Order: sequence, then C-alpha cells, then structure tokens
Amino acid sequence: MADTATALRVTAQKLGDFTARAFHAVGIPVKDSTSIAELMVRADLQGSEGHGVFRLPQYIRRIKGGAVNVKPRIRVERETAGMALVNGDNGMGHLVMRFATEKAIEKARSAGVAWVGVKWSNHAGPASLYAGMPLEHDMVGLYLAVGNANHLPPWGGLDMLLSTNPIAVAVPAGEELPIVLDMATTVAAYGKVKTKAQRGETMPEGWMMDRQGRPLTDPKRANEGFLLPIGGYKGYGLALIFGLLAGTLNGAAMGRDVVDFNADDTTPTNTGHVIVAINVDAFQPVAEFKKSVDVLVRDLRKSERLPGVDRIRLPGEGSHAARADRLKNGIPLPAPLAASLNQLAGELKIGKL
Repeated sequence: MADTATALRVTAQKLGDFTARAFHAVGIPVKDSTSIAELMVRADLQGSEGHGVFRLPQYIRRIKGGAVNVKPRIRVERETAGMALVNGDNGMGHLVMRFATEKAIEKARSAGVAWVGVKWSNHAGPASLYAGMPLEHDMVGLYLAVGNANHLPPWGGLDMLLSTNPIAVAVPAGEELPIVLDMATTVAAYGKVKTKAQRGETMPEGWMMDRQGRPLTDPKRANEGFLLPIGGYKGYGLALIFGLLAGTLNGAAMGRDVVDFNADDTTPTNTGHVIVAINVDAFQPVAEFKKSVDVLVRDLRKSERLPGVDRIRLPGEGSHAARADRLKNGIPLPAPLAASLNQLAGELKIGKL
C-alpha cells in the first residue's frame, strides 16, 4: 500500500480521465481508451497498486514500441455451448479480458458453467478485476493467467521457466461482502517488487532469493535472483498447472516462450488467460446459496481467535475497505509515481495531473 500520509490524493475521475488521454494520445480509440482507464483505476481503487496506473508508463512504452495492437479485432475462434477460445489480436489485455469475461457470463446463463480461454492478449491488471465481474450476475468467477515475465524457476532449479501465474476466485454473498481471493503463486507478485523499487523501499525476507540461495531484500537487485513460490514445492506445482491451463491449452506463451514485458518494449507477448463463470442458479436458488455463504462468513468471523488477534478476516476485505476509502478521499499516488506520470504527460503533451 502507498504511504497515504505523504502521497498525493487524486480522484478516480481525474485519474481515469488522465489515463484515457494518455492511451488516446498513442493511437487507441477513445472508447477503448476509456474502457482500459476505467479498469486500471478500478485496480487502484481496490489497492492493487502494482497493477493500476503504476503500469501506465510501461504500457505506453510498449504501445509506442509496436508491441501492442492499438486497434485489435478481438474475436472468438472456437466455441461450444460451454466454452470459447478468444483471440485477442494482440490488443491491450484489459480490452481482451473484458470481452472474454462478458462472453463467459453470456454462455453461463444457458450452459450453467462457461470456460473461456484467451490467447494473443497482454498484461491485463489484477486477476480479481475479471473474477469479480460475474458477481454482478449472481455468478462465481474464476480467473487464471500466465504472468508477463518469468521470475520463478522449477522447484530446486535456477532457470526462470515459470511466472507468478495468478488465480482469483470471487463468490457472491447476501448481506455480507463477496469473498474475493486474488493471489499469485509466488509469495509476492512482481508488481510489488517494482513498486518497492520505485519508492526506494526494501522487501521483506521471504519474497526473493539470490542464485546462491540467500535472501534478497533490495528490489533494485531483483534481476540477481528469483521470486519464491507459496508453500514451497506446492506453489511451484500450482504455477505450472495454472500456466498449462491458461497458456498451453489456449496456444498462448508458456515456459521459455514467455516474453519479459518489463525489459522488452517491441515483442508481442501472446499472453494467455482463463475466465470461468459459474451460474449459481444452475446449482441451487441464488438466495439460498447467498444465505449459506453469509452463515459461513459469520461463523468464520466469530470463531475463536489466537491471543493478540483482533479479528478474523475474509479474502477481499482489504480491497473493499481500500475502495471505500479511496472513493471518498482519493487514490494515493506516492511522489515517485506522480512524478513519473507527470513526466509521461509532458512527453505525450496531454496535460499533467
């Protein structure tokens, strides 16, 4: 999280308008620019700072470098009643994944469950953006992706053949807040390493290791080591399986084929994703399901706590709280990020924040 005491606070509307202008300045149509900007600001609102407007200068560099198609023909290549394969035509990942998620929701209305795979996409922001979209339709959302750079070796190895390959699952509730799990298969997502580096902060031990097996805490030396998987070899196994499902199955990049979009501004990434929409009504009445989720949430929250623990939390609570605060008080932009965005504004001649 940003240091909100010293960070510049900007309204979601102002940040969204700025972001949309930036994308339009490099050739993306107004409608698409607005759509991408809205999703990026949504990421910042929920506290996913490594995947929000922080990424804007990088996205713009890749667009200017010719790595991204600014006017893609996003389309369905294969489909049955309960599945589809989407070709993103190398468009911005936010546009491709919004298209794919809407397709999954549409199919799940009749099929009950819909699995939509994606190829030829790009980085699309936090996983929960898309897992959360089916919630509005009383559906469970599940999202997988291949990360856009390899920072994880196979367990016991040194060759970077896997990425953070995230998963997000969103489950609707009734009176309680939805349960939204969003996590990388590594202890920390690489976006968090990048934000630490920009702010001049150190990383906690346990995020990264150098090639001699020693803890690495300086984010500016990240290229000297690798991220650590959650749960040891189990996290490695999850990263592998998620990559096979989101990448290999769709004909998208996986393993050695993954392009490091942090270092390469000219090569298309062929990023793969999966979005699954599960229509609750196909399994049981929605009201009954939501009531059951509410009961479970309350049981968990009221369960006995360890000494010193103030309360039991559920996945997604932090994001819900961040959104409420930031809608009211503005989105915090640390000074280095604000300076980076204003420098970009000068380059694009779009007016500073």
